[in-house]
Amino acid sequence: MIERPTNITSTDELRPILDGALAQQFPGGMLQRKWEGDVLHLSGPGAKGTIQLEDGKVVGRAQLSPPASMMRGLIEQKISQALEAAMERA
Repeated sequence: MIERPTNITSTDELRPILDGALAQQFPGGMLQRKWEGDVLHLSGPGAKGTIQLEDGKVVGRAQLSPPASMMRGLIEQKISQALEAAMERA
């Protein structure tokens, strides 16, 4: 789980910021994104996860299996960087 504190209080405000930051870290459609209500669902080869606002934090959760599990460190780093970038833009 990855958590970042935020002053953002609505998903409507978070959505464009987070989408832009994730597109920058995962170009070319390697990470599929789909919003369902207030939850962003992520999927890619061997990876599924969610990102959502929870109690003043943006919280990301993921389940990794091969081949993504072999790149856990890199994936966690890119998601963390995307969340940091999104929070800087907020």
